[in-house]
Amino acid sequence: MKKWLCFYLCWLLLVPFSCRGQGSEEKSALPAAAPGQTLATAEPDLPPPTPRKSRTALYLDSLGLVDVRDLDPTLIVRLMYATADNFTGEVLYEDLQEAYLQPEAAEALVRAQQALHRIHPSYNLIVYDAVRPMSVQQKMWNVVKGTSKNIYVSNPARGGGLHNYGVAVDISIADSLGHPLPMGTEVDHLGREAHVNLEDQLLREGAITREEQNNRKLLRQVMHEAGYRVLPTEWWHFDLYTRAQAKEKYSMIE
Repeated sequence: MKKWLCFYLCWLLLVPFSCRGQGSEEKSALPAAAPGQTLATAEPDLPPPTPRKSRTALYLDSLGLVDVRDLDPTLIVRLMYATADNFTGEVLYEDLQEAYLQPEAAEALVRAQQALHRIHPSYNLIVYDAVRPMSVQQKMWNVVKGTSKNIYVSNPARGGGLHNYGVAVDISIADSLGHPLPMGTEVDHLGREAHVNLEDQLLREGAITREEQNNRKLLRQVMHEAGYRVLPTEWWHFDLYTRAQAKEKYSMIE
């Protein structure tokens, strides 16, 4: 009886060691991690997730407009109406961060960027506004109607402006650090200091500097080379087509 009891106790003691030995053999089949490192398990090589587009961006896609950075990612986009830092003091683009244009206008903008790079390889165009739905145009008009500033905003009741067709851009130039070049006024300045046809007079008055005028001229040079024309009262605003041409070629963006 004592012999049987001793045998049983020895068996109980040996079973855990046997199980541990089996586990050690299984673990030894895995590659050993280097000291101080965690052994990573293999994972499938998955593509990065695609950013989800806003409802407005999907709407503009459906109309055939183009995100300009899809054509040239070196273009800088900082939509001023996506923040409250604009003449209205309000956020007008609540779910839009991309600059959309009609395909021909987007391609022309890329040509302007290429022209700028030939002159200053480290500079880039910076887009502050592109296509503008008429609903946003109405909000802008409501701010200036009945004031002396209404000459700077197209009246929706008269058909709006070329932004509403996707063939106009508000644009400037950024240096190698992404800082906008000095142009004499901020973009969206509603006043005579922004007038292109008054630049020589503004220079004599000291309202703008020679450097600022030269920067404006550089912007006009590369935009004109691509087919855009400047709006005389806003140094930053460029149209690819006339109003009549835009109405013939495209529909208004509501």
